[in-house]
This record gives sequence, structure tokens and C-alpha cells, in this order.
Amino acid sequence: MQRFATRRCICGTGVQRWRRCLSQLAQKTEENEVYAPKIPSFDYSPPAYKGPTSEEILRKRKEFLSPSMFTFYKKPLNVVHGKMQYLFDENGRRYLDAFGGIATVCCGHCHPDVVKAIVDQTNQLQHSTILYLNHAITDFADALASKLPGDLKVVFFTNSGTEANELAMMMARLYTGCHDIISLRNAYHGNAAGTMGATAQSNWKFNVVQIGVHHAMNPDPYRGIFGSDGEKYAKDIEDLIQFGTSGHVAGFISEAIQGVGGIVELAAGYLPAAYSSVKKAGGLCISDEVQAGFGRTGSHFWGFESHGVVPDIVTMAKGIGNGIPLGAVVTTPKIAEVLTRRSYFNTFGGNPVCTAAGLAVLKVIEREKLQENAHVVGSYLKDRLCALKDKHESIVINFTFSYDSFIGDVRGRGMMLGVELVTDRHLKTPAKTEILHVMDQMKDMGVLIGKGGFFGNVFRITPPLCFTKDDADFLVDVMDYTMSKM
Repeated sequence: MQRFATRRCICGTGVQRWRRCLSQLAQKTEENEVYAPKIPSFDYSPPAYKGPTSEEILRKRKEFLSPSMFTFYKKPLNVVHGKMQYLFDENGRRYLDAFGGIATVCCGHCHPDVVKAIVDQTNQLQHSTILYLNHAITDFADALASKLPGDLKVVFFTNSGTEANELAMMMARLYTGCHDIISLRNAYHGNAAGTMGATAQSNWKFNVVQIGVHHAMNPDPYRGIFGSDGEKYAKDIEDLIQFGTSGHVAGFISEAIQGVGGIVELAAGYLPAAYSSVKKAGGLCISDEVQAGFGRTGSHFWGFESHGVVPDIVTMAKGIGNGIPLGAVVTTPKIAEVLTRRSYFNTFGGNPVCTAAGLAVLKVIEREKLQENAHVVGSYLKDRLCALKDKHESIVINFTFSYDSFIGDVRGRGMMLGVELVTDRHLKTPAKTEILHVMDQMKDMGVLIGKGGFFGNVFRITPPLCFTKDDADFLVDVMDYTMSKM
């Protein structure tokens, strides 16, 4: 084991933070020597896997699937089974899923109630068309509308978040008679024609025509020039409207917490000021809840609620179906009328199997109090991550590389958390290579975690909402153990 020198390691009893060498899961054997953390017990064994090996799958993938599709890890993982917050590989090994299929699995993998709803509906009617009546779509639309404030009660079902955002942007343009849309730098809203324009990271944009979108300064409390002063960032919205448009705009689209952008929670005070400027210019405000919605942030069911605003249009996907391809746009009756000017139709939007799954997801979230769990366990996990950031302020690895500089920022809410890795905490130099090593090592120890951010140096922690405190401890202990051995 690679040794590290400890000048000071403070172990105390703070209410929300603990400065401790390792938690109970990483027990000391002797000074500077620890056992690897152990995954929490779980009373479940997956059925034996009899399918092709990972090597066979990888060979076919390279031959028959798009070369643009990439994988995590030096040795890609063959995931063959899932149960609640855990995934299993071809050998039956269990992994803690801290990524949730990119913030998609909210109830837990293969939740029995969701699976039953899908199977029951499939046995009755797998697909027809919205040209006929079916109660699955109306039951879910009714339940979904009840979770939204004000007059947000007209639902259009789609197949994905990209499609939902495309539709929302088109509706804003039709309703206002304007073409200009404002989004934020560092945003990700999809990869179709219109949404690629709203996306503002070069990594995700092809060199094709993208018109009518203006990208405002990102209110990033960690890397932004105004720190946490949201109102100063919002002034850029006014400037864009005055100097980049006719003075009138179609709308403004944003996430409350940027997911692909690296779990960036918008600075406090930003959205109320931005919404005010956009509405004065005649625009509509669109809240992209594809990742932050459905109780993931813990404190609220929707991300926008934590900012004290009410949007004109809300888009959603991912967690809405716990993995079923489903998205939605919800707006007011007045705005919804614009689509009656022509024929708007979606073959699979509102499919009975998908909407039956969506209704089951809502019921599970409410009955099992998953939003509350996201708040309680998510807050505990964030505290532990903050403690990890602070813990090694006086540890030096090999006397040259400061562990203190490795975690630059811990941010987010509930079970939508980000850990930004840097090689220098003052310069905020992205640890783009180091994060890949830590991810690989964490996978080998049984933790699957995502990454994102423009520089690819931010851990994205978006587990199923049934995550427990034991799971949170295991995640942090594995991260701690892996980093301490670098």
C-alpha cells in the first residue's frame, strides 16, 4: 500500500460534519493501514446469467452500433441484472449504483410495483393510438398535473427529454410570435436540431445550422465571475435582450441544477430576476426538469420550486418512468392552444404501457416517501462529502501532491450531487485524468458513479431515491480509500 504522511487528522463530534480518518466501514488495522470498505449487506441473489460474455457484446457493439457510443471504464462493465439501488454483472457481482442510469432510476431498479404495472398493461393492451380512448394516459396526466402549481395542467407526452424540450421551444415560439430563445452557457437540453442550439457546450454540438438561441452567462457559484450573486448574473439576460434581439423574445430555458454540466446549482436569486426580465420582453419561461424533477432534489418535487418561481412550461423525462422511455411537456391551457393551429401528433407519446409505468412511479414516490428519503439521505451524503473535502486539509501524499487540493467543490441537493475534482484548489485546475483513475478504482471496489461537467472532472451522484445511509457511507468510504491511495 502506498504510504501517506499525516500531519494532522482531526476527529470530532460536529452536528453535521465529521472529521474522521475513515468511517466504521474502513476499520483500522494499524496506523496508516486500513481494510477496504465493504458493500452493505443485501438479501437478494440474482438469477444465474446465461447470456453472451462482455467480450462478445463489445465485439458486436463495435461492429453494429454507432462508433459515437462510448463506455465508462478501461474494461467496460456488462450489467445484466438490477434490484433497487444495486446492479449485477455477468458473474453475479453486486455494485452500488450511484448514477441511476443518468438520474433516471428513481424508485429503484426493477421496482416490483412498476414492473407489475408494465406487465399488467402489456397483457391488456401494449399499444393503440391516442386517436382512441384509453384510461392509462388520462389517469397519469391527471396525477401528473396535480403535482404542479397554478394553471400548469395540460400535458403532452413524448418519448424523451430532448423531444420534450424541442416541443416546449416550438410552443414558446408559436405563442409569442418571436424566434429568439435564451439559454445558459454550460447548459444541456438535448441533441436534436433545436435543442442542440439551446445546449451550450461544444462537446455536445455538431457543426450544423443552429439559429435563434442566445447563451447567457452561467450563474455558477463555483466558477462564475460573480460567485453566488445571482442577480448580477441575471443582468446579462437584460443585456442579451437589449443588444442581441429585437427587444422581444420567445422564451428562456434552464435547469434549476445543471446535470450534464456538472451538477451546477444556479446561484440564489438568479431565476426570479431572469424570469422577470424575460417576461418583460414578452417571453415564456421553460423549466427543464428532466434530471432534477420527481423529488430528486429532496427539498422539493421540482427543481424550480427551490428558487421560488413558477414557469410557463415544464419539461420532464428520465425519472418520470424509472427507465421507461417517457417524457412530457406540461403547460397552461392558454399556451397549449397554439398546437391547434395545425395538426400535432405523436405516435408513441402517451403509449399505454409507458403511462401506466409513469403512474406507478408517482404512486411509489409518494407511498414510500422517496422525496423525503432523498432529502434526509442526500443531506447526510452531502455532509459526508463535504467532510471528506475538508478532512485532508493537512494530508500530503508522497509529500508533493496535496490531497487537500483534490476535491475543489461539493454541491447540489438531495440525490443530485456533484463533486468537482481539481489538481489545484486555488487555480481550480480540472483533474481530468485523475477522475478517470478514481472512477475505475471505485468500480473495482463496487461503486458505480457518473461524471460530467465541461471538463469532465465532476462526479455526478444521482442514485435511485431508495439509497440508504449505509449506501452513502460505503460510497464516501470507497472514494476516500481510493483517493488516499493515489
